[in-house]
Amino acid sequence: MTDQSVWQNAPLPATVDHVLERFHETHRRQFASIIPLAQKVSERHADKVSADLLPLVQHIEAELASHMMKEERMLFPMIKGGMGRNAGMPIRVMMMEHEDHSAVLQQLFDLTDNLTPPADACNSWQRLYAELREFADDLLAHIDFENNLLFPRALNEEA
Repeated sequence: MTDQSVWQNAPLPATVDHVLERFHETHRRQFASIIPLAQKVSERHADKVSADLLPLVQHIEAELASHMMKEERMLFPMIKGGMGRNAGMPIRVMMMEHEDHSAVLQQLFDLTDNLTPPADACNSWQRLYAELREFADDLLAHIDFENNLLFPRALNEEA
């Protein structure tokens, strides 16, 4: 459940756990499927698919993995430990990275005609774009949840 009203009043440690379970684990599962699909589509349709698609998807995955690791190893333990008021700098860094993630998603949309497969796209290509759409929607919800709920609460130390 990602209804922000529920999480607005939940204990901060539970809210962090929700982010880990709902978003971080979801993104890892998504990329376990997306990367092989992107490789397959890029190889089989090299004459039709932009040569930039696979490197861009791999870049998104690597940047997001690094971002989530920083949250999991540094920021989230601070928040769960009641030190949210002292987390201003890490939170600012994470929010700047969120802006970068949004910009890279826009690059993906631009490269793929807003994730619209060609009319003659094979099933794998259609599935890749559908999974990328689901990922993009989840990532934007993830960013919104952290920027507008978790981080402000942590900075105010609403435990």
